[in-house]
Parts: sequence; C-alpha cells; structure tokens
Amino acid sequence: MIIALAGRRIDTPNAGIRRFPPENLELVRTRIRSVLQVKSVAILISSAACGADLIALEEAGAMGLRCRIVLPFDPQRFRVTSVTDRPGNWGEIYDRLIRDVQGKGDLLILDGADGNEAYSAANQAILDEAERLAKDASDEAVAMVVWDGVPRGDQDYTQAFADEARRRRLPLLEVKTV
Repeated sequence: MIIALAGRRIDTPNAGIRRFPPENLELVRTRIRSVLQVKSVAILISSAACGADLIALEEAGAMGLRCRIVLPFDPQRFRVTSVTDRPGNWGEIYDRLIRDVQGKGDLLILDGADGNEAYSAANQAILDEAERLAKDASDEAVAMVVWDGVPRGDQDYTQAFADEARRRRLPLLEVKTV
C-alpha cells in the first residue's frame, strides 16, 4: 500500500481552537504507527510540516518504509514558514529527514506556484505521486488525513486534500489529533 498523507500542524501556544494540541503528540504518534503497521504500508508520501507530516515520516522511517517528501518550494523557505514557526524541536527532525530522503532521491521540490497555490500544488503532487508509485508497483494508493475532523474554512489544506482524495476515489483513512 502507498499512503499519501496530509494533516494538521501542531497548535501554536495561543491557539484559540485546539486542532492538534502539543500534549497529544505521543497519542497521535501511536495512532499513526498503528495504521502504518496494520495496513502493511510500503511507501509514505507527504510534505514535511511540523506536526502530522513529520511524525508520520519519523514513524515510517523507523519502520524501514520508503518515505517521499514533496515540498511546495525551497526547503529552507519551507523550514521557516511551516516547520520552525511552532514550538518544539521540529527543525532538527525536519533537517534529518530532508537529508535522508534527499540522499535517496526521494525529495520532490515544486517550483511553479507561490502563496496559497503552492500548498495546493503540493497536495496535488502528493496524491499524484501516490497514484503513480502505486501504479508502477501494482499496488493500492490510499490517502490518509491526520486531523481533528473539523474543517477550518477556505484555506484548510487538510480538508482540501481529503476532498481531492475523495474526488479521485481513493480510499481515505482518518487519524484524529484530538
């Protein structure tokens, strides 16, 4: 099974709505690990933002699974905008994972879009990669969202990812962050 993953970033300390509270980190890690084990996953494809993405990539890597990372733009810019802007040691984890996948030829950096369109393009590319790799391996592509289950509004990239997966008729797994 090839998993395309998207999910919530860890909450900011002053988050008004709790979508992925830092105290749930180990609970979410356990839930993700369980899905990866039960579903016999071969490849995990995601971006590498703090929270769901990096936790899933860490767990997949620890299990010896192939990981493919899709970034919407330059890795250093992504690190600043989507990794180290939240509390925790996310920068160290990100740097290690980026080095690892880049060394294996599994880092895909998109270059065409900017702003909100860049994140939408990354979602599309993650799903495209999962479908392509599944087809090449005669395997099944499945989408997984790691979230609170409550849409945030117009710029909810996790919701958009789930909607696109459904549009493509991909099976959808949900892992709760709350």
